[in-house]
Amino acid sequence: MPDAEHRPHGAGELCPDGAKLYEQALRAGRLPAAEAARVPCLTRLGLLHPAPGDPAHLEPADPAAALTRMLRGSRSRIAAEHRREERLVERFEPLLRRYGPQAAGTGAGTPLLRLHSGFQRIDQAVTEAMDEASEEVLCVQPHAGPAGERGEAAHDAAYGRDQRLLDRGGRIRTLYRHTVVHLPSVRAHNERLHGDNEARSLEEPTDRLLVMDRTVAFLPADDHGTLALEVRHPALVSYFVSVFERLWRLATPVFPEPVRRPALNGVTPLQRAVARLLTEGYTDTVIADRLGMNVRTARDHIARLAAALGSDSRAQLGFLIARSGILEPEEAAR
Repeated sequence: MPDAEHRPHGAGELCPDGAKLYEQALRAGRLPAAEAARVPCLTRLGLLHPAPGDPAHLEPADPAAALTRMLRGSRSRIAAEHRREERLVERFEPLLRRYGPQAAGTGAGTPLLRLHSGFQRIDQAVTEAMDEASEEVLCVQPHAGPAGERGEAAHDAAYGRDQRLLDRGGRIRTLYRHTVVHLPSVRAHNERLHGDNEARSLEEPTDRLLVMDRTVAFLPADDHGTLALEVRHPALVSYFVSVFERLWRLATPVFPEPVRRPALNGVTPLQRAVARLLTEGYTDTVIADRLGMNVRTARDHIARLAAALGSDSRAQLGFLIARSGILEPEEAAR
């Protein structure tokens, strides 16, 4: 029977009693099944399993494998929640637009949620919101933007509205992905601007996001850039701002004064990002997509990481990453 003092908790959580008993099992190599019964979350989470040939005892699961499995489950739940939110917005947006602009608005007939379709309409809505801003624009740009003539037109339009804001005394802060921040188009855009303009970079920023004067935000509503959601709900905009501020504190300054990110034991920050995704069990293709690079480049970083740690195999590389401690500064920053 479970201990009366063991309080129920979430299905994917490890309580303090469970953590203590799991550590005890790791030290001893096994644990009496009767003792483990008082903390049922250990078996429910797969941290303890029956010892082969000895049903009276339980053995602990490898902590690295257990952590990877639990993180994967947590991310799956987060992704499912995001998909649920997207479905709700998709279902309610036509109803708000058709039946409730006043009820769903800010009091002046402006909807709290508005869906824009097509590159031209999206660009027009963003430009209008930018021209109304006077204080600050927060921007997350994980990709370099479209190529070709449309890309040039988009860069010119972005430069014009950014410079107009700066000329009004406003401020711009932009988060880029590390792999795009030094591209000629991105570098030229920042060098052309005159005013209070700052840029930082991360291995994995969020998807594209624009927040003007902390009152209106724009974010993608599909995977192709043809739909954008305009958000004026104060609670949602405040949430986007808080996410941006947290990412900004973790990011590396790149403009106007760049900061060189130090290597640790011969492992670069980008290789640490690759290492973290490797320990989470992602494939080369997923790692490349998450970090904004092609698969060949991702595999080259994996090979360099293996050489730096002296690994002969993919399985050994995960073990050496965990033992090396190269991810500890990153975890401390979180």
